[in-house]
Amino acid sequence: MINSSICTIGDEILIGQIVDTNSSHIAQALNGIGVRVTRMVSFGDDRQTIISSLERELKENRIVIVTGGLGPTKDDITKPALAELSGSRATRTDARQLEIIHRLLKAKGLDVLDINAAQAAVPDTCEVIPNRLGTAPVMVFRFPAERFGHECTLYSLPGVPFEALGAIPDIINDIKEHYPADDISHKTIMTYGLAESQLAKLIEPWENSLPENIHLAYLPNPLTGVRLRLSVYGGDKTAEDKIIGEQTESLRKILGDCIYAEEDTNLQETVGRLLLKSGKTLSCAESCTGGMISHLITSVGGSSRYYLGSVTSYANSVKENILGVPAGIIEKYGAVSSECVAKMAEGVRRITGSDYSVATSGIAGPGGGTPEKPVGLVWIGICTPDRTETFSIVYKNDRKRNIERFSASALDFLRRAIEKDINNL
Repeated sequence: MINSSICTIGDEILIGQIVDTNSSHIAQALNGIGVRVTRMVSFGDDRQTIISSLERELKENRIVIVTGGLGPTKDDITKPALAELSGSRATRTDARQLEIIHRLLKAKGLDVLDINAAQAAVPDTCEVIPNRLGTAPVMVFRFPAERFGHECTLYSLPGVPFEALGAIPDIINDIKEHYPADDISHKTIMTYGLAESQLAKLIEPWENSLPENIHLAYLPNPLTGVRLRLSVYGGDKTAEDKIIGEQTESLRKILGDCIYAEEDTNLQETVGRLLLKSGKTLSCAESCTGGMISHLITSVGGSSRYYLGSVTSYANSVKENILGVPAGIIEKYGAVSSECVAKMAEGVRRITGSDYSVATSGIAGPGGGTPEKPVGLVWIGICTPDRTETFSIVYKNDRKRNIERFSASALDFLRRAIEKDINNL
């Protein structure tokens, strides 16, 4: 299997001024053609650090992809460092990139300054893949086996995410032309309702019995649950897919409805598909989640086909006057109670005319808790065409994380309710 490394250059990354998103997109693209990423590395804008770091990466990997440090200003020193690394003695102007620079700046009503035109000047040791979306071209440096112990290639991309992502297809095509690709198979299994430690304990016997060539990764996220990824590298793809299919079937028997999808997705997309499949509609009544459930649902394209609306009933007066929660229920049981969220869910379903509704009321924190109702407690109500169900959970996180978990849990209980109805048809 071909190994690769992804490097990001820039002091702004190391001080946390910007977040590196390029590496994840590049890694996904490499993985798709059977190239294994062994390392992601970031280093600052120091010429010698860049050179020594890239020398190390090239010794250990056949492919090294670098993003950043290719701007027109004097602090962008990646190009001179790459020229030194590759033994360049002169520069040349790439006519294709220069033409793109003129076209892009003209479209913006800007003059082409010397500093802009200089972006098309590259070391004479590199090949150029034109950057159609920006001024800095992609530079490709190919090194013979005697330099680093094996033939290897370094790709230098601009750091601007829009431009880096636009260059990825050209990089992938070049890699495929110069390196033999291995088959690689992945299977993503989305779970919710079990903490990572609980999940690991539950599936431990299954995991221990996995064939040696299958790798399992746990990828937890408060909004999506624990994503399990099964990977097989370097074999026959047909055989790999068969093995992964068999192992997935065994896992399904263990986890049951804790599995909500067998692809890389999320709860809101899953709920949306179920509603479309059943031809049903949805509404929300939110207190402690403050509209986050509605936001997640409407972040899915096409959600207008099944989502009718919501009431963010933060104050008790809104619960009573809009949703119709009897004042006596709140006085007797409190707003954070099974009785209250049941009436909230029923009220918003009645107001909107939806088939399903979900309601939340809880204590996100940091204050407001009591021994009986601690910070992190949430009550969730689900109203369906023929029943109302309520559930409670206690999370022990900060306010932001509690709200995320409240929202995701509400979507998961809703998902289970809709699946139950579909299975009973």
